[in-house]
Amino acid sequence: MRSEQEVNRAVDLYADTVYRICMLHLKNTADTEDIFQEVFLKYALSSIDFENESHEKAWIIRVTVNQCKDLIKSFFRSKTVSIDQITPPSYEPPFKCDYGKNIHTHGLTVINYNCVILDTSPVNIGANAFIAPGVCIACAGHSIDASQRGAGISTSKPINIGDDVWIGANATICPGVTIGNGTVIGAGSVVTKDIPSGVVAAGNPCRVIRKITEKDKIKDEDILF
Repeated sequence: MRSEQEVNRAVDLYADTVYRICMLHLKNTADTEDIFQEVFLKYALSSIDFENESHEKAWIIRVTVNQCKDLIKSFFRSKTVSIDQITPPSYEPPFKCDYGKNIHTHGLTVINYNCVILDTSPVNIGANAFIAPGVCIACAGHSIDASQRGAGISTSKPINIGDDVWIGANATICPGVTIGNGTVIGAGSVVTKDIPSGVVAAGNPCRVIRKITEKDKIKDEDILF
């Protein structure tokens, strides 16, 4: 168990960081204050011999994030919801996300097998969006600088997917991206920048290949279902 002097020093050093992380995840002061107290209580009770201040800060950040995630998960465990109550969207398991509460669908959304959405920021998905198997939609990121990354410093940016978008299998949508209405993202693409409406785009990094035209409509005799 740490001394009162050690705990007060940690509070002076990391209080602002802990508070900002809690507000980012929890969005309210009451829960933030509860987690704040829990983090520094864990610190007081811990017996870890930190190598340096960076090691100590990384531990504080990791504990804070985990406490926030556990609290948010408890909100969802406390309520049982029928599958009939969560359509739209329609999704195929397995489906994984960080929180769930930051994913907003705006009409019918079809999410196929093995989709991952890291919703550390809002993810808006438009009506009639089709998301193929293996797609990863990631708001979360880490610092490019190794020392910051090692200290647990992370980033998060919202993602916006327009109406009538089709995202092909195993594509990755990176933080801060907006995909315009009616656009098709090719399988395996890595979307790092905004893509305009009404185009076919593909590649790593994803680039516009061409506009979608009337010629892309399937002929009646070729429609199978």
